Order: sequence, then C-alpha cells, then structure tokens
Amino acid sequence: MDLKIIYQDNDVIVIDKPAGIIVFNEGVNSLTPKLPENSLIEQLIKIQPDLKNAGQAPRYGIVHRLDKDTSGLLLVAKNSEALIFLQKQFKNREVEKKYIALVTGNVKDDKGVIHTFITRSKSDPRKQKASWLQDAKPEGKREAISDYKVIQRFREYTLLEVAIKTGRKHQIRCHLAYIHHPIAGDYIYGFKDSPKPQGLERQFLHASYLKIKLPDGNTKEFNLQLPEDLQLIVDNLK
Repeated sequence: MDLKIIYQDNDVIVIDKPAGIIVFNEGVNSLTPKLPENSLIEQLIKIQPDLKNAGQAPRYGIVHRLDKDTSGLLLVAKNSEALIFLQKQFKNREVEKKYIALVTGNVKDDKGVIHTFITRSKSDPRKQKASWLQDAKPEGKREAISDYKVIQRFREYTLLEVAIKTGRKHQIRCHLAYIHHPIAGDYIYGFKDSPKPQGLERQFLHASYLKIKLPDGNTKEFNLQLPEDLQLIVDNLK
C-alpha cells in the first residue's frame, strides 16, 4: 500500500488516508507492541522507523483517529513533544475539522447544530449512543457537538459538510443517525430500510479539511477533495 503524504516537516506528517485501512490496532499495548501488518501506523513506521520514538504503542504519533472506512486527512506527530503540543489543541477545541458526508433522506434545514451526550451503546458494543443534554449525566457520557450545512440535495440523499467541535468516537456517524439521516453505506448506524447508492462500497464519510497550529508556530490549513470512489457516487446522483 502506498501512503500519500501531503505535507511533512520536522515535527508532523499529514496523510491522505485511504478507506479500508485501520489507523492502529487497539488490541495492541506497550507490553505487546507488535503491530498488524495492514495498519496505517505499521506501514508508516516501515517508511520512517523513528516514529516509534513518538508516543507509545499502539498509537505512537497518531494525533487523532479516523475509522477504518473513513478517508481523508490524518495528522501524525514525529516526536513526543509534537504529539503533546498537537493533542492539547484537540483537547482545548482549537482545531478546525470538517468532513463531507452523504446522508440518507432530505435534511430539512440548510444548517444546524447537533449537541448531545454520547456514550457506548448498551445494546450494541460496536456503537455509540447519543442522548439529550437534558438527561441526567450518568458516568461515562461525554458532550459532543457537530455543526452541519447542506452542500447539495438529491432525490433520496443530502450532501453535507460537517464540522466537529468535539472528537468523540463515531461522533458524526452517531449524530447523523440520531437526527434520522444516517450516512449512506454505514452498515452499523444505518437503518434497516436505509437506501444505498449503487456502487457505494463503504460509508460516505471523508475528512476534507484541517486547520491547526503546528509546533513551529505556523498555522496550517489542509484541504482534500473527495476521493475518486465517492466523487463517482455524487456524479451518478446528479
């Protein structure tokens, strides 16, 4: 697998992550640091072995995560100092991250905010569950905020840009299903009767924009167009 590096300096690497590859194996820990051959971090370490000096197994320098079947911008730190610097910005909500998602159905409003608690689903351990902020906050629930705006409407689908203010696991997938517009092709969060565009082989979710201050003091913006497989789906819907 060829990893497409779109930017790097002495502290960071920005990767155009393809769909279908896990970023790292959560079952790996510092006591058993062998990585799966098909993980992104394992492939990256083959190219740049010094990345093992950043952070700890299994993440090493991975600053944030993308799901296996989500494509797009992924930030990797080359050293532990850079990792701490960058993760602090994510924790303080100082990073701008935007995604492109094709969802099922006609989203009524041209823009909106989804603001909930998120916790692990008790009925399905693979999933996260959103709940109203008015609910009592039991242990384990975390605040999650997603802003969305409509890019384009189709007969059975809506193309959205989603900006996340928090970085919870499966946040966008969970939030869009919560408002009854699951992401097209998402077999975990989609409903039983959810339609799927012909030819779509994965969830239609792409990390398209990232703005962050780098350890050298410069603020950088990165943009990625839809990959070929997702752009073809959009073209066929027009």
